[in-house]
Amino acid sequence: MSQGFKDLKVYKLAYEAAMKKTLILFVLIINLNNSFPQQVYHHISNSTIYTFLDELSNQQLISLNSAVKPYSRTFIADKLQEVSDQKENLNQRQIKKLEFYLKDFNKELLPDKNFNKRLDLFYYKDSLFTFSINLIGGLQYWTNKNGSVYHRWNGAEAFAYVGKHWGFYASLRDNHENEILSEDHFLNQRMGGNYKAKYDYSEMRGGVTYSWKWGSLGLIKDHFAWGNNHNGSNIFSGRTPSFVTFNLNLKPVKWLDFHYVHGRIISEVIDSTRSYYLVNSYGLNYREVFFHKFLAANFFTITPVKRLNISFGNSIVYSDLGVYPAYLIPIFFYKSVDHTVNSGIDNQNSQMFFDISSRQIKNLHLYAGLFIDEIAIGRMFKPDEHSNFYSAKAGFTLSNYPLQNLSITAEYTRTNPLTYRHYVPTITFESNRFNLGHYLMDNAKEFFFEIESRPIRGLNIHLSYTHAQKGPDYTLPGADRLGLPFMEMVEWENKTLALKARYEAINDGFVFAEFLFRDITGVESYTPEFWYGRTSTVSVGVNFGF
Repeated sequence: MSQGFKDLKVYKLAYEAAMKKTLILFVLIINLNNSFPQQVYHHISNSTIYTFLDELSNQQLISLNSAVKPYSRTFIADKLQEVSDQKENLNQRQIKKLEFYLKDFNKELLPDKNFNKRLDLFYYKDSLFTFSINLIGGLQYWTNKNGSVYHRWNGAEAFAYVGKHWGFYASLRDNHENEILSEDHFLNQRMGGNYKAKYDYSEMRGGVTYSWKWGSLGLIKDHFAWGNNHNGSNIFSGRTPSFVTFNLNLKPVKWLDFHYVHGRIISEVIDSTRSYYLVNSYGLNYREVFFHKFLAANFFTITPVKRLNISFGNSIVYSDLGVYPAYLIPIFFYKSVDHTVNSGIDNQNSQMFFDISSRQIKNLHLYAGLFIDEIAIGRMFKPDEHSNFYSAKAGFTLSNYPLQNLSITAEYTRTNPLTYRHYVPTITFESNRFNLGHYLMDNAKEFFFEIESRPIRGLNIHLSYTHAQKGPDYTLPGADRLGLPFMEMVEWENKTLALKARYEAINDGFVFAEFLFRDITGVESYTPEFWYGRTSTVSVGVNFGF
C-alpha cells in the first residue's frame, strides 16, 4: 500500500473518531441534569385554559410569559401543579376549575393512569410509552336577515410520549362551510382556510419534539402567536393556515426565555422557470410550482424583576436563496445579515418587534407591543417624506377586582400605512396570502373593550364592544410609499356589540351561544356577504376537541 493511501486511511480513522467523540459529547450535554418530561403543544384555540392561566398569573400565584403561545402540555401541567399548592388563595370556582383541568393534565404529572381522568377515546400509559387519542367534532350555526350559515368540522387528534425526551402529536380536522368565511382578504379573527373545494378545507397540524431540562427542539406544523394581546396579536397572530417550522426554545436561567423558528411559508406565487407542461390521461396539463419562501424569527424575553417581562426580537421573510445558513443561526439580527447577502441589490423583507408585560400590581395585567416593518429616523420629522411603518398595541386586563370572577379588558391597536406590506410578492409578510400580523393589516385602528364573567366552573360570559376602522389601500401600482397619512379617510368600518356564553361541560367539550349586533360599512370585499351591513346575528354551537 502506498504512503498516500496509508495517510488517507489514517485521516479517515481520525475523522471518524472525532465525529464519534462529538456525537457522544452532544448527547451528554443534552442529557445533563435532564428531569423535564416530553413536550407536545396545546392549541391556541382552546382559549379557556389560556385565560385561566392568565387569571392565575394576574393574581400573582404563578409566573407566566404570555407573549409566546402555544404552551406545551407539560408547561400547563406544571403551572396547575404550582397552583395546587396554593388552594387557600383560590375561590371556590377556581378550585373546581383547577380540579377539572387536572383530570386531563395529570397525564403529565402522575406516573400512572389511576386518577380521576377525563373522558378519552383511548388512553394508555406505562413507564416508557404514553398515548392518547380523541375525536374532534363541532358545528356552529349563524342566522340573521341575510340568511343562515353553518360551519361543521370533524377529525381526530392524538399525542404520545416515548422515553424521557420524545414527544409526538397530530391533529387532523376537516372543515365545511356553506358560505366562505375564512378568505385571506376578510378582516375577521377566523383562522385561515385553504379551500380544496368551493366550501371545504382541511388542516393537518402536529409535530415531533425532543426536550431536556432547559429547552426543546421541534419540527412542527402548527399555529403560533407572539405578542401579548386579548383580541389579536400585532406581531404573529397565528391566523394563517399552519406551516412547518423548526423550533428551538431555551430557558437556561429563570430570567431568560428564548424562542426561535425557521419556517417554510407558502408564497402562492407561480415560478414560471420551474413550472412545466406534461401529458397525461387528462391531456396536456401545465404543472404550476410556487416560489420558495422562508421565515426566520427569534424572540428574547428578559425578566429583570419578578412579573415584568421585556421581549424583543426580529424576523426576516426571504426567497430566491434556498434555505440560507445564516438565517439558521437563531440569535442573529437578520437585517444586518441581509445587507451583506444582498449588498448592492434589492434586500429581503425584515422586521423588528418589542413587547412588555407587567403583572406587578396584583390582579392587573398591563401590556404593550410594537411591530416595526421599517423605521427611518432621517425622515421621521419631514412631513412630505414621513412614513414609518409600524403597528402599536396597548391594553390591560383587571381580574377578580373589585368583584370576584369578573375581568375587564381594554385594548387599542394602531397600524400605519404599508406596515406588513411589501412590493415584492415573493417576500411579503404572509403565508398563503394571509397576513402573519394583525388581522386588520395596515392603515387601520381598533378599540376593543370586554367584560367577562365566570360565575361557575366552566361557564364564561363575555360582553364586548369592538370598533375597527381601515383607511385607503396604498398598494396600487405606481402609488407613493412615503408621506402617506394615517387614516386619511375611513374606507371600512366595523362596530360590533357581542354577548357570548360558553360552557365546558366535559374536558374539551363545549356548548356555546352568542348574539352579535354588527354595523359594517365600506369596502364590501373585506367582509363575508353574510355579515355585511347592519345585522343582528344569533349563533349556537357545540364542539369537542381542537
